[in-house]
Amino acid sequence: MQQQAIVVNEPTDATGLQLTRIPVPAPGPGQLLVKVAATGVNFIETYQRSGVYSVDYPFVPGSEFSGVVEQIGQGVQNFKPGDRVATASGVAGYSNYAVVDAELTAKVPDSVDLHIAAALPLQGMTAHYLVHSSYMVHNGDVILTYAGAGGVGLILTQLLKLKGATVITTASSQEKKDLAKAAGADYVVDYNQVAETVEKVTGGKGVNAVYDGIGKDTFDTSLAALRRRGTLVLFGGASGQVPDFNLQRLNAGGSLTVTRPKLADFLTSEQEMHWRFGDMVGWVATGKIDVRIGAQYPLAEAGAAHAALESRATTGKVILLP
Repeated sequence: MQQQAIVVNEPTDATGLQLTRIPVPAPGPGQLLVKVAATGVNFIETYQRSGVYSVDYPFVPGSEFSGVVEQIGQGVQNFKPGDRVATASGVAGYSNYAVVDAELTAKVPDSVDLHIAAALPLQGMTAHYLVHSSYMVHNGDVILTYAGAGGVGLILTQLLKLKGATVITTASSQEKKDLAKAAGADYVVDYNQVAETVEKVTGGKGVNAVYDGIGKDTFDTSLAALRRRGTLVLFGGASGQVPDFNLQRLNAGGSLTVTRPKLADFLTSEQEMHWRFGDMVGWVATGKIDVRIGAQYPLAEAGAAHAALESRATTGKVILLP
């Protein structure tokens, strides 16, 4: 049986993402074949597509998707055809049908739309581990984040407010500032206003922690914003990777901590994955958090989705619909 998919044959720009036909894969032992309902579009796929990250060509991008189980592989016990599922660890999700290991898949309750569920595995669980595990936020903390209207940013702000934190974030346009404020951010400022805002809000003490997914362009500002024994969580590098720096800066800044985490290290067991995803879908189902789908594109327009993401023109989550 054939299906439609986006196949990347060599490093290319966004215009090189073309729809083609490939065989529907069969699930191996311990795997699920999922009929895809929606696929999350993420920066990692732009890096893979362009050759910044090494992949074996040809390949079909997409590890994050939601859908309905079509077929189960040998030995699968906890899933059956018809189950609604989502994952951040699938294979070839820019397609109509994709496979994933059952142990890396979570069930989606009927009360959560599958399009919303496609936005939760990567960005939702990233926000979850940031707030609950990388730096554990406490009631009354003052936290600095960036890109407050982005997919992670909007969810992160809502989780921070659930923990009782004061949130300072950034946005580059009035529309994005309005979205960040609606998510609960206490202060939404231009990037060049971060230092003065932190000074004013904290009375010169600095913030308890910074969640920084920008990297090279914001690293110095993030370090300077921290209070004594503050923590910088550098969870991404949208502007490029941070150059090597002198560790003595952490001592001079007030015994600071810098950590460079990744999601995979906070999903080290099936139980941990189900905890994080279960919290997220539960909060969505009960209305405690809202997930914004900022743009959705037909699968055939995956190139346009990549171009929009790379231009920083998007807000919330970008998804593909097969």
